[in-house]
Amino acid sequence: MVNKLANAFYALCLLIFSCNSTEPDAWKEWRMVNGNTSSNKYTSLSQIDSTNVQQLQVAWTYSTGDADTGNRSQIQCNPIMVNGILYATSPALKLFALDAATGKEKWIFDPKDSSNNKVSTPFSGALNRGVVHWQEGTDQRIFYTAGSWLFCVDATNGKLIASFGAHGVVNLREGLGRDVANYELSANSPGIIYKDLLIMGARLSEGLPAAPGHIRAFDVRTGKQRWMFHTIPHPGEPGYETWEDPEAYKFIGGVNCWAGFSLDQQRGIVYAPLGSASFDFYGGNRKGANLYANCLLALDAATGKYIWHFQTIHHDLWDRDLPTPPALVTVTRNGKKVDAVAQPTKAGYVYVLDRETGTPLFPVKEIPVPADSDLRGEKPWPTQPAPELPEPFARQAFKDFTVDDLNDLVPDSSYQDIKKRFLSYRTGNMYNPPSKQGTLIFPGFDGAAEWGGPAADPETGILYVNANEMPWILTMVEIDHSAAAGETYLQAGTQLYQQHCMSCHGTDRKGSGNFPSIVNAKQKYTAQQFARLLSTGRRMMPSFKQLSQEQVTVLTAFVLEDKKLQQTKITAMPAVKVDSNIMLPYNSTGYHKFLTKEGYPAVKPPWGTLNAIDLNSGKLLWKTALGEFPELTEKGIPPTGTENYGGPVVTKNGLLFIAATRDSKFRVFNKASGKLLWETTLPFPGFASPAVYEADGRQFIVIACGGGKLGTKSGDTYMAFALPEAK
Repeated sequence: MVNKLANAFYALCLLIFSCNSTEPDAWKEWRMVNGNTSSNKYTSLSQIDSTNVQQLQVAWTYSTGDADTGNRSQIQCNPIMVNGILYATSPALKLFALDAATGKEKWIFDPKDSSNNKVSTPFSGALNRGVVHWQEGTDQRIFYTAGSWLFCVDATNGKLIASFGAHGVVNLREGLGRDVANYELSANSPGIIYKDLLIMGARLSEGLPAAPGHIRAFDVRTGKQRWMFHTIPHPGEPGYETWEDPEAYKFIGGVNCWAGFSLDQQRGIVYAPLGSASFDFYGGNRKGANLYANCLLALDAATGKYIWHFQTIHHDLWDRDLPTPPALVTVTRNGKKVDAVAQPTKAGYVYVLDRETGTPLFPVKEIPVPADSDLRGEKPWPTQPAPELPEPFARQAFKDFTVDDLNDLVPDSSYQDIKKRFLSYRTGNMYNPPSKQGTLIFPGFDGAAEWGGPAADPETGILYVNANEMPWILTMVEIDHSAAAGETYLQAGTQLYQQHCMSCHGTDRKGSGNFPSIVNAKQKYTAQQFARLLSTGRRMMPSFKQLSQEQVTVLTAFVLEDKKLQQTKITAMPAVKVDSNIMLPYNSTGYHKFLTKEGYPAVKPPWGTLNAIDLNSGKLLWKTALGEFPELTEKGIPPTGTENYGGPVVTKNGLLFIAATRDSKFRVFNKASGKLLWETTLPFPGFASPAVYEADGRQFIVIACGGGKLGTKSGDTYMAFALPEAK
């Protein structure tokens, strides 16, 4: 009995620490992205339950007025609520504050109007998934990023705090130990606060050249960089030996925490899920296991010192970034309570690791995988880690995708088309290396798990995670880096496009994945405007300042289809010195989903799911389709699920809230059974995670309705739901 009481008291203490405050109001608020430092998206608020959830109604809406429908802007922000004020961002990355009970606007901060004239790099259309609040006495600060700029804003009035950084701003491109001024760098996900430190990661280019993804901590008062951990180890640092090239740390990029952090406040440990090394799909210039790429990394939050790591992919060739912060949980193993981290992956696995040591709580085996690459210079790793438990929450290509699994809901001609294409690809194993033939990637580049991340119930140890089940195709082509005199602008432009643009915009320039079509660029840009775009970069597009003036002219003529200029003979193109470290012999043809002619996934449903996993036993408790295509439902086909982006929130009293789907629905499920309890249609798809809080005695659920992904219309609305006010 004494042990049970002690365990219960310890669990309560951990939950208090996870909320980052012992103040009573903290239980009613949503003080940080993902709800708390445990990243468990859990609330103990119980005003809304299974008996009254059908009565939910719109309490207020707030429109930001800056959606960019032409460029398919998005809102992926999980708002926070502190001291009765809701803080969030708009499609154009404006920061705003609202009365959390009424949605009434208090102030707006527009980074474009910043008094700091150093903020010149364009960030229009970049993404922001949330902001950070810090308070000491009456000093309240909001930290948030727009592109590569970290802003410190007074939470009470929306003004920059001039004592932080340079007049309230820090340039995240500075202080990395390399000159990355012209490289792609932004911070889509917010940092996390530990005492007086703001710990930050970044989103980087997945091609080369690319900045290194080192993790840094900044002083919350001054903006001064206090510590940095080299995610690509330098000589003498642990992990340096896992790169065969001793110079790798000088040119390899990526290995970055773009998804955000979790934090054990009591132990002072920050957990960083890291991405792959750049370039994603070819590793001939980075042979070895490549630490700390694709690792869950545990650091001393005060100093940045290494504690432990666990690598989920060795020598990644499939863009298997860790896409979400892990959930901090307490599970029962062999009759004992164990504090753990639960890390979902794009591959559909969940790794459950001891929080202090990184030791797996379930056996993890190194399984042999195909190591025969048809790309010269490539050296795939011969094994990959696979946990015996928990059970995978998504189908996986090496055992769950054969001809029998192809989509048979489409007409026979369409089915025969995908069957023919399927048989032409390299299939049969989730770890088949990239190839010139075309390699099936399943789960696809966007998961299984994605950046929305899981919710976890701290009382039961059950993890709730939504998943995509979309196959993609990865095809590699050889690249000629020469630029011989006597060629035409058309020939040279084709080479430059393959080198710098094809992996995002595809061989046909129609775009793929999250990258737009540039087929009609000539209707949107003049030659001068396009050349300026190449110099500055925009949104996910990096700057190409490394190109010579003639190369810019050549690429501009190619993309804008200037037929006359394309026939010009090149007479002065400088000789190209091939740097094999960053000018790789292969590039991908783009991010291509494996779809039917009708636009549906080429695999049988479900295409999107919501899953409950018992982390104590490792067993999958239930799975349900998440989302639907109305035209298929009208034909009597059960809900198929859709691609989904954004995560769930779980409540103490049995509910699971989630939007995330392309069908614009916002849904509530029974967390015990997966049964749908309530749904409503949003004005635009809610590709974000909801926030739950109490204000003026009412429980609210707020979701950002930004649309924009998956071909949907862009929106600018935050929508709050609550029960009807008592009369």
